[in-house]
Amino acid sequence: MEKIKVLIADDSPVVLDVLGSFLRDKDDIELVGAVDNGLAVMEVLRRQTVDVMLLDMVMPKLDGFGVLMEMQKLGLPVKPRVIAVTALMRDDFIQRAVNLGSDYYMLKPFELDAVYQQIVALTQPVEVKNDLPVHAPQQNACSLDERIANIFLSMGIPAHIKGYHFLREAIKLVVNDREMINAITKDLYPTVAINFNTTSSKVERAIRHAIDVVWTRGQMENINMLFGSRLYVKHEKPTNGEFIALIADRLAIEKSA
Repeated sequence: MEKIKVLIADDSPVVLDVLGSFLRDKDDIELVGAVDNGLAVMEVLRRQTVDVMLLDMVMPKLDGFGVLMEMQKLGLPVKPRVIAVTALMRDDFIQRAVNLGSDYYMLKPFELDAVYQQIVALTQPVEVKNDLPVHAPQQNACSLDERIANIFLSMGIPAHIKGYHFLREAIKLVVNDREMINAITKDLYPTVAINFNTTSSKVERAIRHAIDVVWTRGQMENINMLFGSRLYVKHEKPTNGEFIALIADRLAIEKSA
């Protein structure tokens, strides 16, 4: 039986030592490398076939996100399955890793047996029913929060600003009650404000700032690609209400599809 070729990438010497020793003792695992930075990862991938890679998202020289992006450019004949690893429980980290091609996300500290079981699971064939589109299970599994996070990531809205959270809440409210967009100052802002223990004016300003960030970063093309038409150019910025309605309408269409 052919062994599973595994690469460990982590900037912690303890993780490399303990996890490396653990995996070397497994009869069905071949540890092809244990490296502490992203550039070293790329060197291994260029010369060695890897079935599964445990990838720390925070590393020197080139972080895990950078590795995932560089992997897309390599055109590898066999793309390794990726288990993204980090000690940071952040929604934006998780979603970005998934968007860049990670197959699984694991938080530190982790159980060694859990890592081994996931490595094996990722190398097993997945049965796909002929009467069900391949993308359907993944799409249906995504919560509304995850779908909004996907859109925000493609637009470049950073998760650490207040407008991210206010905007997400406003969109969720409009998806569930379309009439709220017609009473944005009377109902929508106050409802978001109550949920976050703040004021309507702060909600409005923070959402405006989030939209400004998108335009400052020049993400209009991503928006146009996301919605399938050329909606905006650099000097055409939507109002808060227009922006919320645009995303809410898309999510409502996906929900009904």
